[in-house]
Amino acid sequence: MSTSIPRPQYVSFDCYGTLISFEIVSTTRRLLGDRLTEDQIEIFLTDFRKYRYDQVCGEFYAYDQVLHDAYARTCKKWGLEVNEDAGQQLAAAVYSWEPHDDVPAPLKKLGDNFALVILSNADTKYLDVSVPKLGADFHAVYTAEQAGFYKPRYQAFEYMLDQLGAKPEDFLHVSSHVRYDLMPADDLGFTNKVYLDRGYDVQSPAYNYTTVKSLDELNSLLGI
Repeated sequence: MSTSIPRPQYVSFDCYGTLISFEIVSTTRRLLGDRLTEDQIEIFLTDFRKYRYDQVCGEFYAYDQVLHDAYARTCKKWGLEVNEDAGQQLAAAVYSWEPHDDVPAPLKKLGDNFALVILSNADTKYLDVSVPKLGADFHAVYTAEQAGFYKPRYQAFEYMLDQLGAKPEDFLHVSSHVRYDLMPADDLGFTNKVYLDRGYDVQSPAYNYTTVKSLDELNSLLGI
């Protein structure tokens, strides 16, 4: 592992999963009730995650409907009836999600030294609630709704670049999601990337990122 990281002009972050704990499992379990065994639920959750990814690879539409459609496709695969308000329940839960315990203090320290940016795969209304919970100052917060595209679509990243009048090499991009963030960022020439390992994705070192276990570790690599 590298002992240091080049100092960027901007440190950009994915939000949900990376900074805010992605607590979709509890709501999904409540929707499923007792229709599946525990072992089946674990497989259902994996399928649901894959369908969420597939839903955002096309044209942009509202996040609550993305969640509903991904859940409905997963239920169809499993031969289950779809809860009519599944998307509403899943989306409403986002407002209650909190930062990972290891985020606020080191993120504030990072923000005292660098311009922080969020590029999030959600509608703006969710970020309006979640970002103040993080306890750090952000130079800019961009959403899929604003960009008109979800990650991993390149246009989401290009929107951030255009808004800041910046180039990929001006950034250190940090995410806990390899497929949504680090793969497309690498394709677009973001040479300075960090995988904050929260166990979501299989490691893909060919995409040239540095792996850290915490923001404290990231700060150390940045010399702060």
